[in-house]
Amino acid sequence: MNTSEAAETVRAWFSGRLPEKWFEAVPEIVLDREEVSVVGRLPLPGAADNLAGTERAAAVAGHIQRFREETRDQRIAIAREAEHRFGHKVSWGVECDEQREMFTTLSVPVMTRLRQPERRVLDTLVDAGVARSRSDALAWCVRLVGKNTDEWLGELRTALEYVERARAAGPQA
Repeated sequence: MNTSEAAETVRAWFSGRLPEKWFEAVPEIVLDREEVSVVGRLPLPGAADNLAGTERAAAVAGHIQRFREETRDQRIAIAREAEHRFGHKVSWGVECDEQREMFTTLSVPVMTRLRQPERRVLDTLVDAGVARSRSDALAWCVRLVGKNTDEWLGELRTALEYVERARAAGPQA
């Protein structure tokens, strides 16, 4: 079975296995080598209809938390079945209104060999305080790939140069 067929099989199984009342539409199911992510859309809670701003966000957050608690045992049971059947861990999440919350996810180590120019990109992010470590910086880069990376990193390096100059011009300890 190729990757596309495996993903279709997993999606079909979850579509048949998940309780119909959980989500207002077919959930988004994403499969990779280690994990199956299931993200369903919750309807807007009735109490949030006439609310705006912070109150609406709080009502939605409460709705998401209630769903998480009320479905926990069933989600665990379904995840165990899927893990046994497909050999992948299962991660759960929901979307409601403008909010997306993942309840569980895997953090999988990935090894790579980087040459000095790539390491410098990671070190720039760490030095600028955008990431805590090279590992965090690499994860951050992966999430933002394709979003003006060359231009943005150039701007970040320029800003970092200004920060370094300001530090050097400041009082000496």
